[in-house]
Amino acid sequence: MMKAQGFGFGTQIRKSPYFNATVRWGAKGFSVYNHMYIPRDFGDPEQNFWNLVNAAILCDVAVERQVEITGPDAMRFTQMLTPRDLSTMAVGQCKYVLITNADGGILNDPIALRLAENKVWLSLADSDILLWAQGFAVHSGMDVTIREPDVSPLQLQGPQSRYIMQALFGDEIVGLRYFWLRELELDGIPLVVSRTGWSSELGYELYLQDETRGDELWERVMAAGAPYGLQPGHTSTIRRIEAGMLSYHADMDAQTNPFELGLDRLVNLDMDAEFVGKAALRRIRDEGVARKQVGLVLDIDPLERPNTDFWPILKDASRIGRVTSAVYSPRLGKNIALAMVDAEQAVIGNDVQVLVDNMLVRADMVERPFYDQKKSLATGAAQVA
Repeated sequence: MMKAQGFGFGTQIRKSPYFNATVRWGAKGFSVYNHMYIPRDFGDPEQNFWNLVNAAILCDVAVERQVEITGPDAMRFTQMLTPRDLSTMAVGQCKYVLITNADGGILNDPIALRLAENKVWLSLADSDILLWAQGFAVHSGMDVTIREPDVSPLQLQGPQSRYIMQALFGDEIVGLRYFWLRELELDGIPLVVSRTGWSSELGYELYLQDETRGDELWERVMAAGAPYGLQPGHTSTIRRIEAGMLSYHADMDAQTNPFELGLDRLVNLDMDAEFVGKAALRRIRDEGVARKQVGLVLDIDPLERPNTDFWPILKDASRIGRVTSAVYSPRLGKNIALAMVDAEQAVIGNDVQVLVDNMLVRADMVERPFYDQKKSLATGAAQVA
């Protein structure tokens, strides 16, 4: 068995409550996300993809740190952070939101979870929103407390996840709706369970609220999942690009606005509530955008690994944009990519060239997502049908 010390870890980067369990179950490589180690290698990434789409995988995503907002003004404060209208958000509901700055740029794209009337969690992508929120609260005049709670999520994703959850929690869990949550206990382990996840497959997230019980929770879930083919895994780059799911720092950053990504549905400029970036986003909407995100299919031999550089995109020898995420999909038999291009070039069917490792490759612009466009797998509609 590979020893944890063999990886050369330091104390300046945090380990998750599941760290030792992931090493024990075969994690071979880690990266850093939100100042924490996250397992990114359990062997063949293509096998990890097939494990996900055919059965289920359990992923340590404790790096999705929570920003907890509590107090009498919790919802009003949360609304100030995001252009998405939260006025109808019920207790027990989750929403995918954007956090924007004064220029309308995206600082993060978390899942917001409303646990109580005056209690919200923001389950973060890879950027320091805790500091942003605490700084914003100082002069906001609102009665809120902003902190990071003892919360560490696991993702249980894949078509068999429903049956594993049923084995763990009983038949009642089957009724948990997409993007809703429940507070539960498993053998005395305090959890928040949501029907969410970063896979676009049927799945759940288990938010552990006691870091001392991480190893116990991991083993409990793996044992319940054994009859259903559950495997340890990591978030699948193949599946998330198939689904057109965005990765912060790759597909967007603080210089990217929601309209460039086609995320207009997450921006309500007509609501009375104020939020950071409202004036800028109104101006961007009225003036139009200079760039747009598109999907690409690259005409090249199967990529051996996801891109680690932003490949230039050319049209008639002029640079018109860049590839932000690319991978080979074994299910589709295609190299698929997300890209940001000049708005006038963002036309389905447009053929362009991509500079991949100093080689020009032909590519076609296509609709995204590349697979399951109606998200029937994630919502559970595919299983009902």
